[in-house]
Amino acid sequence: MPKARLIALYLPQFHPIPENDEWWGQGFTEWTNSAKAKPLFIGHQQPNIPADLGFYDLRLAESRKSQAEMAKAYGIEGFCYWHYWFGGGKRLLERPFNEVLASGEPDFPFCLAWANHTWSGVWHGCPDRILIEQTYPGREDHVAHFYAMLNAFRDPRYMKIGGKNIFSIYKPKDLKEPQLFMDTWRELAMKEGLGGFHFIAMIDYPWNPPEGDYDSYTSNPPVAMVANQEVPSLNEEIEEEMLKWRFFSKQKPALPKIYSYESYVRNAFPEKIREAGFIPCVVPNWDNTPRSGINGFVLHESTPELYREHLEEAVGLVAELPADERVIFVKSWNEWAETNYLEPDLRWGHRYLEETRKAVN
Repeated sequence: MPKARLIALYLPQFHPIPENDEWWGQGFTEWTNSAKAKPLFIGHQQPNIPADLGFYDLRLAESRKSQAEMAKAYGIEGFCYWHYWFGGGKRLLERPFNEVLASGEPDFPFCLAWANHTWSGVWHGCPDRILIEQTYPGREDHVAHFYAMLNAFRDPRYMKIGGKNIFSIYKPKDLKEPQLFMDTWRELAMKEGLGGFHFIAMIDYPWNPPEGDYDSYTSNPPVAMVANQEVPSLNEEIEEEMLKWRFFSKQKPALPKIYSYESYVRNAFPEKIREAGFIPCVVPNWDNTPRSGINGFVLHESTPELYREHLEEAVGLVAELPADERVIFVKSWNEWAETNYLEPDLRWGHRYLEETRKAVN
């Protein structure tokens, strides 16, 4: 029996949609930024190229099946699909999950996380550019949202804690009238014969509890967390090294924000957040410069061994809980433009997956 229930966050942005075509150019997917990434400083590992699964298209059932088979083989219990509902019935990137739901394949557990945030150009240096706004029209919209997803909630693959469907909220502090939302869904769950919902708040540093009757909470690492903690920046050290080699003559180089992955691992679970109801979230790696360039944020020099230490600490934090509650989120399965993934790449192969299996089995 596994020591913990690993749930990997899963990004569906690996297929074209009309909105991304309009905003970023014809045929845009997450691979567009990943493949054109360039190293920005000494020792910067970019681009990162997928290995076994290749540059897949999530419109293909074969790609989705291969992902699930690989995840299961290395100790992942299920995927937590990012789910987009902007209010008024507006959804994006829903096709892969809809096809998983309709086909019954892959036969692999899942749950949902509501990515309830406005899409903007913030990571591209254009914070005032609004692409699509997250809205909260009220109770009627919560009802419509529930019934739009009811088939998913009834699916036998849907993951549960204590018999209740897991549903995470990405930005709990942005959710207007959170108690109204949760009360509405709990009421509708009872009406439709579901076991209920286990709502999880995904909170940022400094981890103050959000408004609302959530069942659990987890951290939302790493950007706000590291930038506001005692994890030292590596920028000055790397700037000095680059100037020494005269790559930029005597002009100070423009760099993203760079932090040590090892320092992050040592500070990932401070005492403040080790409260009842806490679900650890582990990060195998992070570097969103493929998406954001020098506006990005890098956890530098991640290795499979350091990631295993990070995951083993998380396993220890849930070890005394009932088996059903030993949940750990892995962020993420496939966020390639944030260099935040477990899928095999040409540099490490299956090493991160192998360390995942060692830590949890």
